[in-house]
Amino acid sequence: MVIERGDVLLALATASVVLSLVALFLYRADKRAAQRGTWRTRESTLHLVALLGGWPGALVGRRLFRHKTRKQPFVTILWLTVVAHCAGAVSLLVAARPS
Repeated sequence: MVIERGDVLLALATASVVLSLVALFLYRADKRAAQRGTWRTRESTLHLVALLGGWPGALVGRRLFRHKTRKQPFVTILWLTVVAHCAGAVSLLVAARPS
């Protein structure tokens, strides 16, 4: 089966929109939980959603909700997930047949 670049672009864009909304929701929920002292979202979950394509929403959520902005190890790992996702996306696009 041959995968075309247009299909890869559509899949990446769709995943990015959906997972960015998920990330935004998770950051909002985790910020509220932190303020209330209730159950929190695992950092590994936040990073996984970012890695899978929700990093734009994660970056917006961090700023919008002022959440996880001082925790340097978290910030470093988040930026590493952005780089890893972008590298993976580029490799998929390079491997796909031109549309």
